[in-house]
Amino acid sequence: QVQLVESGGGLVQPGGSLRLSCAASGIIFSINVMGWYRQAPGKQRELVATLLRDGSANYADSTKGRFTISRDNAKNTVALQMNSLNVEDTAVYYCVVGFGRTPQYWGQGTQVAVSS
Repeated sequence: QVQLVESGGGLVQPGGSLRLSCAASGIIFSINVMGWYRQAPGKQRELVATLLRDGSANYADSTKGRFTISRDNAKNTVALQMNSLNVEDTAVYYCVVGFGRTPQYWGQGTQVAVSS
């Protein structure tokens, strides 16, 4: 089993920044993909960004150029730096990890609210 603990959500004004962090524990010695998904009210869950162990990153078009994903393989952590936030970024953000290229384990989620 894998446990994921997220932190860093909150309320921010449009144009502001937030940094999300996630720490993985448990049977994690061969995790490949780490990343973030989000779900806004009334919408389907969607990809934000993922990062493979080899450094290959995948971003949603809506987050490219504003969000940056990073990971520390030694510490089994993944972070998401979010800049130039807008109201459309308001959502619950979920940390995900997997042993392949797709998510297998999901965190509980952390709320990000962008509002003036």
